[in-house]
Amino acid sequence: MRRYLGLKRIFLPWSRRDTTQNESSPLIPKASSAKEDDEERDNVTPESRQVGPDNRQDDSRVLVSNQPHYRYSFTDYFLKYFLFLCNLVFTVLGLVVLGLGMWGLLSKESFAQEKIGSIGTDPMLILVSLGFVLTLLCLSGCLGALRENCSLLKLFSATVLALITAQVLAGIVAYSLQGQVGSYLRSGMLAAMVHYQDDLDLRFIADEIQTNLQCCGADNYRDWELNIYYNCSAPGVLACGVPATCCVDPLENGTVWNSQCGLGAQLLDEFSAQSVIFLGGCLGGMLRWIEQHEGLIGTVVIVILGVQILTLFISTRLLERIHWHKIYM
Repeated sequence: MRRYLGLKRIFLPWSRRDTTQNESSPLIPKASSAKEDDEERDNVTPESRQVGPDNRQDDSRVLVSNQPHYRYSFTDYFLKYFLFLCNLVFTVLGLVVLGLGMWGLLSKESFAQEKIGSIGTDPMLILVSLGFVLTLLCLSGCLGALRENCSLLKLFSATVLALITAQVLAGIVAYSLQGQVGSYLRSGMLAAMVHYQDDLDLRFIADEIQTNLQCCGADNYRDWELNIYYNCSAPGVLACGVPATCCVDPLENGTVWNSQCGLGAQLLDEFSAQSVIFLGGCLGGMLRWIEQHEGLIGTVVIVILGVQILTLFISTRLLERIHWHKIYM
């Protein structure tokens, strides 16, 4: 039996040995492994072959050398400079609005000691606030796009998103209160008439409405009794009169503006007054103008909202591109 086992260990010359590689065995290298190892050694840079203190290769250098690189595409550059140019244009527009508001405040001497207390109700303050916010917002987007500053772009995107949300909510509220538009317009027109001589901005607004709509007062020409200067009990020469913008023909011979054409108009009966001034109020004309231009107003609102949404999309996309570029840089 032992002799038989000994013979079994001896390979006969004609016995065929299996020299094929077994792919299931992890210890036997594959036929193509040597070629792949040579290719990997050729791709390794000299820096990656440096040996550390523990006589091991620095694997981190090998990973960095094989890491993919992200490059800006034409779309990335287009988004960057398109956002920059748009914000640059709106920055200039914001500076213009801010300059107009400051010029209005200075020209009316609103910063004088006797007027500084009522500056909070000055309509020019709306232009100043709007111009300042628009300039600051667009300047952050402009510099953020040009310098690829993620902080400025995030601030710009968050502010634009807040503005879009506020405008949508304001639109919903305005649509729900459209039945009360007439009362709001009437209150505003009466307030402008009361402060007609005291506030140049309200005087300008009232004159423009009466001239363009050919009307006088809110409901009729007798509404000017609310003004302390045009009231019939006033001591001045304007008593029982109306502004010159209520006159049918305020120009004498078509050349000279007659500022006294409305004096004493409230003392006249309607038949006599209709040849001198407009009898109808401006409230009906304003409501008719809004009804006739509803489509235009809606189109303007949609365009403005669409531009803001497009700007938000571009800034968000640019932030994503800058993020990936910094990762694979």
